[in-house]
Amino acid sequence: MSKLPLEGLTVISLEQAVAAPFATRQLADLGARVIKVERDTGDFARGYDTKVNGMASYFVWLNRSKESIVLDLKSAAGLAVLQKLVASADVLVQNLAPGAIERLGLGADKALAMNPRLIHASISGYGRGGSYEKKKAYDLLVQCEAGLLSVTGTRDAPAKVGVSIADVSAGMYTYSGILTALLQRATTGRGDVLEISMLESLGEWMSQPYFYAEYGGSPPPRSGAEHASIAPYGPFEASDGTVFLGIQNEREWAKFCESVLCRPDLAVDARFANNSLRTEHRQELHESITAILGQLPVSEVLALLDAAGIANAQLRTMQEFSAHPQLAARNRWRAVDSPVGSLKTLLPPVTSREFEVRMDPVPETGQHTQKILAEFGFSEQYLAVSGGTI
Repeated sequence: MSKLPLEGLTVISLEQAVAAPFATRQLADLGARVIKVERDTGDFARGYDTKVNGMASYFVWLNRSKESIVLDLKSAAGLAVLQKLVASADVLVQNLAPGAIERLGLGADKALAMNPRLIHASISGYGRGGSYEKKKAYDLLVQCEAGLLSVTGTRDAPAKVGVSIADVSAGMYTYSGILTALLQRATTGRGDVLEISMLESLGEWMSQPYFYAEYGGSPPPRSGAEHASIAPYGPFEASDGTVFLGIQNEREWAKFCESVLCRPDLAVDARFANNSLRTEHRQELHESITAILGQLPVSEVLALLDAAGIANAQLRTMQEFSAHPQLAARNRWRAVDSPVGSLKTLLPPVTSREFEVRMDPVPETGQHTQKILAEFGFSEQYLAVSGGTI
């Protein structure tokens, strides 16, 4: 196997919570050396929960394969170390509070003056300028501001997405932006300044409902787990669980009625003759379908749908996802070490013929402080005075 694509690159990350750690973990997966700068109490995401044998599920997910150094950035000694790290780095990633990176003397202009090849990436809630620049931006709040809750939930009430989607979107654009900047640097020899906001990242993902509402005159209705404009499309109760199915065209609708429901008459029922009519008469449609599928176990319903070529899925719990037969068949799980032992971890979704991603341990707070200080030329006396924590 070839060496990892980002091997030899160094990333310094002043990161916390989700967005920046998600971006840098993916860089670490590809071989970059990620040095995570933490305060003495650690990234506050370490305390989000204790569900993974005492560690936080968020932290375990986002921080494998990194090195942790603890620095007191309010001290001259701590700032001196940080500046030396940044001076020799390829990438600086930060999602500190607005203005904090400038107060550290590492705003984009000063950092690139020190290191012209540096890629300086900043993640914020709402971006620079405007009245929202200094507004606190937690994931749920950005979901609200981007309009996501207006199209998610039931007709009666909005609902948040169950994962940190605003953070994840910002992390993904930071990751792809850094990869693009690295390609550009290979040609120009110059670094770059990247700015990513959670609002704009999630806003990109909201473009379809935006166009629908902006030019259609009304927003997409909240439809729970159903599809707002296609029927049947969504959940249906079997005798021992829930099955999801989706009909895309009239040929599939006729096949579904004939082969799954054994009710070919429904295909020509005037109420259900096309998708618009089925959507208009959704309640009667669902009652007709559930009257049949509700008598059958999930396994039989899925088999009938597969045989008929109808798209379907089983509603799975997280435990059932962990035991998913497709992931097992494709050997997608690995063991990752951590301060609380070996943990079963899903491989990243992109596979390569040339390499397998790095999946090294999750670090303890400050685990690599002394090693990194010594590597960057700080004396034994300096280490002894600091006790390894500057």
